[in-house]
Amino acid sequence: MRNIDRFFIGGAWTAPLGTDRHRLVNPATEEEIAAIPMASAEDVDRAVAAARAAFEGWQASSKEERLVLLRRLLDLYNAAYDELAELMTREMGTVARFSREAQAWVGRAHLEAAIEALEAESFEEMRGSTLISKEPIGVCALITPWNWPMNQLVVKVAPALAAGCTVVAKPSEFSPLSSIRFAELVEAAGFPPGVYNHITGAGPVAGEALARHPDVDMISITGSTRAGIAVARAAADTVKRVTQELGGKSANIILRDADLATAVRQGVLDCFGNAGQACKAPARMLVPAERMEEAAALAAAAAEALTVGAPEGEVDLGPVVNESQWRRIQSLIEAGIAEGARLVTGGPGRPDHLPRGWYVRPTVFADVAHGSTIATEEIFGPVVALIPYGDEEDAIRIANDSIYGLAGYIQTGDPEKARRIARRLRVGMVYINGAGWDARAPFGGYKQSGNGREHGAWGLADYLETKATAGL
Repeated sequence: MRNIDRFFIGGAWTAPLGTDRHRLVNPATEEEIAAIPMASAEDVDRAVAAARAAFEGWQASSKEERLVLLRRLLDLYNAAYDELAELMTREMGTVARFSREAQAWVGRAHLEAAIEALEAESFEEMRGSTLISKEPIGVCALITPWNWPMNQLVVKVAPALAAGCTVVAKPSEFSPLSSIRFAELVEAAGFPPGVYNHITGAGPVAGEALARHPDVDMISITGSTRAGIAVARAAADTVKRVTQELGGKSANIILRDADLATAVRQGVLDCFGNAGQACKAPARMLVPAERMEEAAALAAAAAEALTVGAPEGEVDLGPVVNESQWRRIQSLIEAGIAEGARLVTGGPGRPDHLPRGWYVRPTVFADVAHGSTIATEEIFGPVVALIPYGDEEDAIRIANDSIYGLAGYIQTGDPEKARRIARRLRVGMVYINGAGWDARAPFGGYKQSGNGREHGAWGLADYLETKATAGL
């Protein structure tokens, strides 16, 4: 990669004005692999100015012109697919197979979905004698986290560009390599200078400056609830639009008529995907109280069957992203033990065969008290909490008793019962009997899991303003 020490601003790769650098460490080896520039407030000003200068021309571009460029970007993305997957394995420790089959694939899926949404969008319609127009909101600051680098970058960038907005993207400094390569692809696709700008930087500096900037019209953030609150506060003075996809502590309700063995195994695998680093992970497994012993044994068997090791190998789980995240997971595992949850398998420390790297033991707790630390806090690691429930009403109560409302999961042999329960869950998404993720279905949550919706037509709508022009 040629541009690891530069920002992409105004159509050119430019040296940062600030002198701060972030030491990027391979989480599997703990070895430094790059030093990434960290944007100063002055760097943010340059990027926003470039986006502002480009907006008038880009908003006037036709749908057909934008489609040509987005399709070209998709072609370039597909050509760089394996390289992007490899970069994500290096920067955040994702297992190579998962990087190819999931991490890189979702970026492709979001580009395809945004192109389809743009193809279907008319942007204007008559309502009586009033013309209803949908117009790009303006300069958009996009802040993305480290756990799904291409997913969370492309799910914002593609619809923003499709809508006619200009962009300043600030991906996480903990997984910057793939995002830098993506900026190179945008450049190669031929988007006009300043339409897409890319910086790296810390949230309290670059993120804060973007949120407060008077020339930023919208900010979209994916991250922790804490980060989302900080961005919303900083953005309030300029009354810009803020969309947020934040934390989660999703409940997986296994009803009494479900096939317990299948449901528990699938629940563990879904929770531990991406080493547990997913906001919609079903981290609370709700099981009938009288079947807790059986469920605990099944969950332990599923966890113990997973192999942990160097992400380039044929393993199921690699490390978590960095030392700070590893230590947080360890503290929460210790809290579970201290508060009386039954440790079934896993526990504190690294796996015995891995003395180096930020590896976590796949961990299962049973008999977890509703309201305890590991039942309420987002762990963001390969840790699942089995919580007993009494009747169906009790399960719904426990599932809804959370500050979060991102996703819910239901396992049952009765589809009508599942839909009835789904209507009562205060979450943005419900997955029944292992239903898959869909890049064209709305993604987002209730309560402290954020606001707004991403994916497909819903993602495009987030970047549009509505204007009414009355009169003939």
